[in-house]
Amino acid sequence: MTTPQRTAAVLRHVAFEDLGLLAPILATAGWNCTVLDAPTADLAAPMIAAADLLIVLGGPIGVGDLDAYPFLAQEIALLERRLGQGRPTLGICLGSQLMAKALGGRVYPGPEKEIGWGRVTLTADGAASCLQPLGADEAKVLHWHGDTFDLPAGATRLAATAAYPNQAFAYGPAALALQFHIEADPARLEEWYVGHTVELAAAGLSIKALRAATAEAAPRARPQAERIFRRWLDEL
Repeated sequence: MTTPQRTAAVLRHVAFEDLGLLAPILATAGWNCTVLDAPTADLAAPMIAAADLLIVLGGPIGVGDLDAYPFLAQEIALLERRLGQGRPTLGICLGSQLMAKALGGRVYPGPEKEIGWGRVTLTADGAASCLQPLGADEAKVLHWHGDTFDLPAGATRLAATAAYPNQAFAYGPAALALQFHIEADPARLEEWYVGHTVELAAAGLSIKALRAATAEAAPRARPQAERIFRRWLDEL
């Protein structure tokens, strides 16, 4: 008898912030992914609610933009139901902030823009989790955010930086929220530099410097993503 393929619904906010390195990992692990553009998708569609895994990706808007982008309220409600049921959920960057909001946490502007490749500090729980590879001296992730959140009640803090004490959290055994990007494919970050050019200019950041840092981090990005996401998927 053929084992039914597991399904994943992926909510994307801008085309270039996609599954990246996570796409082949999911395919190899036997997940059938359907990517939907959150701003225009029917977020009440039964296939989203029925998906074995929900992944909510990043984007240049935030929880504070609910008035301008009402669909965010639908995402939050969807996450609130799903997390309340203890069902597998992964949120990245904006996705992690929406998860925090759905769990009753406060989401608000951070003390500074955090953009570029850098380290995170793992908590004891983080070091015991799928994020364990990020404890290595050479490990770096891509930061690209200006908002932060308070740790929701019942969540377990996994990682921090000096400016952002809540960089990752788990909620129960099946939900993971990452403020940073492990999934970003270094080979495709030129699309990010174009798509976020206004934000980068406003922050006074050099695209040449970002490009050089990306080239330095690139050789470790794929194996790091594979180790982290394969373990998390295996433990679901």
